[in-house]
Amino acid sequence: MEGCDGSVAVAGFGARGSGAAPATVRELLQNECYNFDVKTYTSQSIHQAVIAEQPAKLAQGISQLDKELHLQVVARHEDLLAQATGIESLEGVLQMMQTRIGALQGVVDRIKAKIVDSYNKIVACSAQLARLQVACDLLWRIICILNLSKRLQGQLQGGSREITKAAQSLNELGI
Repeated sequence: MEGCDGSVAVAGFGARGSGAAPATVRELLQNECYNFDVKTYTSQSIHQAVIAEQPAKLAQGISQLDKELHLQVVARHEDLLAQATGIESLEGVLQMMQTRIGALQGVVDRIKAKIVDSYNKIVACSAQLARLQVACDLLWRIICILNLSKRLQGQLQGGSREITKAAQSLNELGI
């Protein structure tokens, strides 16, 4: 890994213990094979015509890295095993949480379905109630008109003495 200051840090080195990287790691990090600018290195290699030497240097560096990696694994094998065990237990917890989340999602879906069904029923009943109110209003008006027309018929049969009442009934009918 490359640090903010351009230096290269190796994961896990110096993380515990004294806080300083072992001498071998420092030597590896200071080696020009691992800490270089690609463009500068390439142009220098082409100009100096030392391309044939570079694969050998890189192979030697890879060998050193393999040895150091092996030493670090051997030195920290208990910590690595503990971390692997911790990862396995975390995977178990994660699986359990995913199961619970799935169950919770199922409950939420069922509640959502119930709410949507209830809402749709309320909307349908509200529309039906509005239509019933309109029908009741129309029936009330019809009843009023029938009562007024019966009264008007009686007033018209009453002759001239009921004529003013008949005119008032006609006015109420809106005729």
